[in-house]
Amino acid sequence: MTAPADRRFPRRVYGRGTEPDGRFSLANERTFLAWVRTALALLAGGVALEALDLPVEPHLRLTASVLLIGLGIAAPAQAWFGWARAERALRERQPLPAPAFSGPLAAGVALAGVLVLVGLLLG
Repeated sequence: MTAPADRRFPRRVYGRGTEPDGRFSLANERTFLAWVRTALALLAGGVALEALDLPVEPHLRLTASVLLIGLGIAAPAQAWFGWARAERALRERQPLPAPAFSGPLAAGVALAGVLVLVGLLLG
């Protein structure tokens, strides 16, 4: 038995519309968890890049590391807000919203890769 909407958190999501097909809500939750895994990988990559003694030019290595850690900090916010936006859309029988953070994430990871590559060539 599911909990009444007035007792589920967050109310701004569950207090709207009607209960969607559970398969869609579970798929939305899996997307949320994928973003969290992505955040963990970004954080681990940023820490490892700076913690390991790699032959990368130090300033470029630090910049790439900070960039990856910053993306890793922002990804859980995307996970939460993206989950809430999609769940509200499902409950209100609206089209799903476009992902808001995919572009900046891809650009940031690509930039970090370029920084490491140039750092390797200079280091």
